[in-house]
Amino acid sequence: MAVEQLDPPSADSRAGHGIGVSHIVFFVVAASAPLTVVAGGTPQAFAVSGAVGFPLAFLALTVVLIVFSAGYAAMSRHITNAGAFYSYVAQGLGRSFGVGTSFVALIAYNAMQIGIYGLFGFIAADTVKSQFGLDLPWWTYVLACIAAVGVLGYRRIDLNAKVLAVLLVIETVTVVAFDAAQFLDPGPQGISATPLTWDALSTGAVGAAFCFAMAGFMGFESGAIYGEECRNPRRTIPRATYLAVTLIGLFYALSAWALAVGAGPDRIVAATREQGPGLFFALGEQRLGSAFGDIANVFFLTSLVAAILSFHNAVARYSFALGREHVLPAALGAVHRRHGSPHVSSLAQTGLAALTVIVFAVAGLDPVATLFTWLTNLGALGIIFLLAVVSAAVIGFFARDKRGERLWNRMIAPVLGGVALAAVFATALLNFDVLLGAAKDSSLTWILPGVLLVAGLAGLAFGLFLKARRPHVYTAIGHGAEEGAHLSDGRSS
Repeated sequence: MAVEQLDPPSADSRAGHGIGVSHIVFFVVAASAPLTVVAGGTPQAFAVSGAVGFPLAFLALTVVLIVFSAGYAAMSRHITNAGAFYSYVAQGLGRSFGVGTSFVALIAYNAMQIGIYGLFGFIAADTVKSQFGLDLPWWTYVLACIAAVGVLGYRRIDLNAKVLAVLLVIETVTVVAFDAAQFLDPGPQGISATPLTWDALSTGAVGAAFCFAMAGFMGFESGAIYGEECRNPRRTIPRATYLAVTLIGLFYALSAWALAVGAGPDRIVAATREQGPGLFFALGEQRLGSAFGDIANVFFLTSLVAAILSFHNAVARYSFALGREHVLPAALGAVHRRHGSPHVSSLAQTGLAALTVIVFAVAGLDPVATLFTWLTNLGALGIIFLLAVVSAAVIGFFARDKRGERLWNRMIAPVLGGVALAAVFATALLNFDVLLGAAKDSSLTWILPGVLLVAGLAGLAFGLFLKARRPHVYTAIGHGAEEGAHLSDGRSS
């Protein structure tokens, strides 16, 4: 199937379908799943790391990612491509490295999206059973969710943005209500600033704390993926990226602090080890009434759906970019004539998710301990690696042509951000057994990171093959947005 060449859209259609800063922020923040991070990830972080100062880790990473975003945003002003990381690395470090990066990105984003289905299935099955007495296997709920996400992913991007906006507002209001309740009626130590101090952070496993905090930011970098569907991407992508990073970091730091204040800084670690995610619901019920637990549990599910949908769209656009440039089968680069969506890539991702879930279900594996834990940690590790590589790509890209960018954007910020992110990646790798909840000598600690290594090397080798045997394809790598099919009717006016 040939890559589709669409007629230029009219001004009216561009105005009607183009997405702006708020839409992208919804996609980015939804991918980080606020309620899931606050109710699930934050208690786990306190419990595993033993660091009372975990809220400070969010603030520190906010600074790191804002610095990283200076170079990333500068790159987005000059390259508009649904492949984002792939195209940035291809044009900054070389086409073969770009293909290697794209293979890692496909593994990472697919792992994140499919892994979340495991947690969704477990929570959905448990909630329905406790509320209605209906006992269905977890995978039935997951397959239904895959179908719903598949339909939305097939449709126009602005419809997805509206769905995410509703879900995001619901879960955000839930977390804000929880936070306010903890500060208005604090635990036995009152409103203490202890969780925001370095001493409180350094008393625990700092590396593990930073790894958990970084997982809360997953998805912030996905704004550039929607560049081809934006109104004025040169301005929209940088603004959305900075805004999303700042909102995510401050919101999660405040919420982690609220959890510590509600339980008491001297009791937060022990409480999370005893109750896990249940602590969020217990503290909420104590201050907001018993109905809070039931309502928050439902919104916990919608939070997961929002994250799944956001990652689904990101994966579909990566596949689209690679199909458009014939790195992957050209059919993946097709654009739906009515919806302007990468419908073939969306369907392919839906099929892969369903197949993976069915394999785990048939094997009788636990959806949380295996599907969720293995794949989301694999995805997070891959995305951290990609962020560090992109920092190097920014330096390489602007070394050849400054393009009017300031020294801070094209050199200083990418160096500082890249070094910091490389340190986070190394820390995550060294603490991978802790993140997996596995023994230090478990084979999973090298098999899962090995998947990323193999994918990257395979992509690099394939890029070199294309250079030698299919030079016309190789030349277009990372430049697919410059000609051929484009996503949506909503390109810049």
